[in-house]
Amino acid sequence: MSEQRPGILVLEDGLEFQGQLFGAPVSAASLQRAPDRGHGEVVFNTSMTGYQEILTDPSYFGQIVCMTYPHIGNTGVNSEDAESSHPWCAGFVVFERSGTHSSWRADSGESGSLDHYLKANGIPGIHGIDTRALTRHLRLKGVVRGLILPAEDSALAQELFSKLPAFEGRDLIGEVSTPRSYVWKDPLGKGPATPKYKIVAMDFGVKWNLLRSLANHGCEIEVVPAKTPARDILDRKPDGVFLSNGPGDPSAAPYAAEAVKGLLGKVPVFGVCMGHQMLALAMGAKTYKLKFGHRGGNQPVIDKGTGKVEISSHNHGYAVELASLPANLEVTHINLNDKTVEGLRLRAPAGAPEAFSVQYHPEACPGPHDSAILFERFMKAIAAMRT
Repeated sequence: MSEQRPGILVLEDGLEFQGQLFGAPVSAASLQRAPDRGHGEVVFNTSMTGYQEILTDPSYFGQIVCMTYPHIGNTGVNSEDAESSHPWCAGFVVFERSGTHSSWRADSGESGSLDHYLKANGIPGIHGIDTRALTRHLRLKGVVRGLILPAEDSALAQELFSKLPAFEGRDLIGEVSTPRSYVWKDPLGKGPATPKYKIVAMDFGVKWNLLRSLANHGCEIEVVPAKTPARDILDRKPDGVFLSNGPGDPSAAPYAAEAVKGLLGKVPVFGVCMGHQMLALAMGAKTYKLKFGHRGGNQPVIDKGTGKVEISSHNHGYAVELASLPANLEVTHINLNDKTVEGLRLRAPAGAPEAFSVQYHPEACPGPHDSAILFERFMKAIAAMRT
């Protein structure tokens, strides 16, 4: 186990939590050089497993993630469970960090430890704090910015908050999206030998398991930057367009909503999480920031068409405003915890390409597999346009 160093998590509203630092070194000076390492919106995730998938999900860019499950790190990390090429979060907060890892799937030696993984990727962490108290505070007061600092730098926290950039209105999608188009190749070597369909995926911060799920349904996938105009996407003659997940405020990326608007009615469209919000914005609806967001693998969602309840994986801080929906956007799914909009379908003339979206994650990594059928729905929508 690495040497213990006293640290502190400071919230912008003044609340402080004492603990021990781990992962990458952090200081007041390093925060000013790299403000997205140790500084971010503090959020909590209720998943009991899957911390590596959470760390590597680009939707967590700009956020300090607190795990509500108390014991983290005992399964280590491995080369198969990543959701992207590297971790994206600003910091990692746990109650008890395991100093050893024992899963047979973990990478061998020290490289398989959570501490080493965070160090290698520049992510600071803090453990030994009361994560229950932190989570309760965020639920009552709402999400706030936070700083992970060495204990000796705690007096500088409020000065740092005034100097570091805020997240409201910041286009985080543009900071995580691919800079150039590419045809996705699964790092695990999986995928169809002979693809049936060509999909263009708009990269708002896409997770590999979303792309893997599409590939497992017989798709070749070209991933394009979030700022790709609709005409450039349509010039590729895709069978369907996938709108990915991503971080931050959807209204801060109006170019993405404009591109989606140009796709509707011309090609089947399927959106997930940020893609769901972009579909709504493209149709003239509005989004708003949730008090503390939905992050975890145990969110109940009801399908209004079937009456079935799905337990689903979530990671989002914004939602679609129900009252702003136009008449041609039908609500298909509702969150049973807070009644927020979880699914949409564009009402279109018979024979027109289908467009639909969900707020949650049907690829469910980490999480349950109740919603995997949504990929089959997308394939049926594509097949219908070929007949």
